[in-house]
Amino acid sequence: MADSPSARDRLLPPFQDSVLWGWAGPLLVTAFGAYLRLRDLGKPHAVMFDETYYAKEAYSLIKFGVERTSVEEPNIPLLNGGEVFKSCDVVQECASYVVHPPLGKWAIGLGELLSGVNPFGWRIMAALLGTLSILILARTARRMTRSTLLGSLAGFLLAIDGLHLVLSRAALLDIFVTFWVIAAFACLIVDRDRTRERLVAWYESSRLEELGPRLGWRPWRLAGGLCLGAALATKWSGIFYVLAFTVMVFVWDMGARRAIGLRRPLAGAYRLDLPLTAAWTFVLPGVLYVVSFAGWFATAGGYGRNWDRATAHGPAFFVIDSFRSWFDYQTAALSFHTGLNSGHDYQSWPWSWPLLQRPVLFFSEQAPGCGASSCNQAVLGVGTPVIWYGGLLALITMIAWYTATRDWRGGAVLLAYGVGWLPWFYFAISDSRTMYLFYALPMLPFLILAIVLAAGLLIGPSDAPPNRRAVGAAIVGVFTLFALANFWWLQPILTAENITHDDWWRRLLFRSWV
Repeated sequence: MADSPSARDRLLPPFQDSVLWGWAGPLLVTAFGAYLRLRDLGKPHAVMFDETYYAKEAYSLIKFGVERTSVEEPNIPLLNGGEVFKSCDVVQECASYVVHPPLGKWAIGLGELLSGVNPFGWRIMAALLGTLSILILARTARRMTRSTLLGSLAGFLLAIDGLHLVLSRAALLDIFVTFWVIAAFACLIVDRDRTRERLVAWYESSRLEELGPRLGWRPWRLAGGLCLGAALATKWSGIFYVLAFTVMVFVWDMGARRAIGLRRPLAGAYRLDLPLTAAWTFVLPGVLYVVSFAGWFATAGGYGRNWDRATAHGPAFFVIDSFRSWFDYQTAALSFHTGLNSGHDYQSWPWSWPLLQRPVLFFSEQAPGCGASSCNQAVLGVGTPVIWYGGLLALITMIAWYTATRDWRGGAVLLAYGVGWLPWFYFAISDSRTMYLFYALPMLPFLILAIVLAAGLLIGPSDAPPNRRAVGAAIVGVFTLFALANFWWLQPILTAENITHDDWWRRLLFRSWV
C-alpha cells in the first residue's frame, strides 16, 4: 500500500492560508460588489427592457399564485400606467400565457412584497443574489486553487464586470439562473472534496478492494441538485447544466476511485455512486421544476388550467387532468421557444457573444443637468471588455493545460463554459431564434475561473523561483488594474449616470454597441 500521507496530499491538497483570511478576502470583495449593486438601485425610476414582463408577472404571482394579464389593483403607475392591472370578470380570460418557469419571478415578487411595487422593489432580489454570487465564486475559486488571493481575485473580477452589474440591477431572470448555476457548481466542488476525504479515510484504515466503499449520504451533492433544480425552474436553459454536471460528477467519482488505487474505478463509480448521483443531480431537479408550478396546480387562474372540469370528476381525475393540462402547457411553451425568431434591434448570435459585439440597451433617456446642452442617461448591458477578451486567452490556456495534464479544474471550467454557450448555436442555426448577449451571463463565472486558473499558472506554485513568481504576480496585477480602469470608464453607461452625449460616445468600444 502506498504511503498514506502522499495519498492524502494527492487527493486533498492543503490550503495555502488560514481559514480567517479565507473568509476575509472574499467578504471584502463581496462588500465592494454589494456597494456597486445596491447604490441607487431604484435608478432609473423606470421600467427597463423586459422588466415590463417580469415585474408584472412577479406581482401577479405574489397576489394570485399564477401569472395573469390583469390584476385588480388601481395604481401601479410605472407598469404601463396601471392599464394591465384592470379587473376582468372571467378567470381564464385573465390567465397569462408565459413561457418561463415561475421560480425567478417568485424571487422578484418577494422583493416587491417586501419593498413595494417600484423599481427598487422589483430589483432588490436580483441585486442581493448577484452580490451573493460574488462571495460564492470567490470561495469556489479559493477551493479550486487553494489560494485565497486567487479566490478573491475571482470575486473581484465578477464584481467589476459590466454585464453582471447591469443584470444584478434589473428584474430579469438571467441573474437568477447564473446564481443557481454558480451555487450548484460550488456545492459539487465541496462534495468533490468531501468525497475524497471519505476515500482517504477508508484507504488509510481498510484493505484495498476492487470496487471500494459506498460513500453514503452526500448532502453537498443533494444541495447541488437542489440548486440545479432552481436554475431549471427559473429558465429552461438550466437543463444544459443538469445534464452536464451529472456527467461531470460521475467522472469525478470515477477519477477519485482511480486515484486511490482501486482496480475497477469505472465499475465502482457506476454501481456505488451513479444511482444516488442520478437521483440528486438529475431526478431531483426535475421534481423541483414541477414543484415550482405549485401555484398553477393549486389555483384556477393559470393558463390552460381546466380546474372546473377536473374538480367535477373526483380527486383521481383531478390529478390526472391537472398533469395532462400542465404537460400541454409545457409543450406549448417549448413550441414558443423553438419558434421565436422575430427580429429585434438588439438581438445577437452566440458566436458574437465572447466579443461583446452587440450588447442590449436596457434604458436610454435624455435629461438635463449634465452641464451641457445635450445629456443622456443610459443602461447598456455589456461586459467589461478587458475581462471578456482576457478570458478568451485564458480559455485557450485551459484547453492547452487540460490537453497536456488532464487537470480536472481545466476540464470543469471548459465544460461549464461550453455548456452555457454551445447549445445556443443549435437554436441559432436551426431556428434562427431571437437571442441576446445577456443569455451569455451564466458563462461569465467560468470565464473568470479560467482567468484565475491561468493566473495561478502564470504565478507558479509556492516553491517556484521567487523571480518567476514576482513577474507572474506583476502581470496579474497589471491585468486586474486594467480591468478596474475599464470598468470605471464604462460605469456611467451601466448605471444611468447623467453624462453628455460626447462622453456617452467616447465610452462605446464599437459603434455596433448602439
